[in-house]
Amino acid sequence: MIIIDYKDTRPIYEQVSEKFKLLILKGVLAADEQMPSVRNLAMELSINPNTIQKAYADLEREGFIYTVKGRGNFVSGAENLLLERRKSCMEKILALVKEAQEYGITREEIIDRIQKA
Repeated sequence: MIIIDYKDTRPIYEQVSEKFKLLILKGVLAADEQMPSVRNLAMELSINPNTIQKAYADLEREGFIYTVKGRGNFVSGAENLLLERRKSCMEKILALVKEAQEYGITREEIIDRIQKA
């Protein structure tokens, strides 16, 4: 489920956090589904439990998971998070299109490049 890339320059906790974000946004992990325990995931990935705890704290701070005292961590509903991410993505695209047009790239060139992608 989670694979650590040791060649990646990002810290391991960021990689773990990012992989879980993608799984949640894609619907692989459903709302209110229990996350793997810190200890089990640390053993499975052969990394320090503090690293997993830091990744989970990051996920909780961003609203992807919530903690139930004594029971563990659970997935939050991803609908709002997905809408938020899509909105952010569209804003970035519009900013890039505006910048491209400032450099003389035509609308047709932009559309053609997007269609080829």
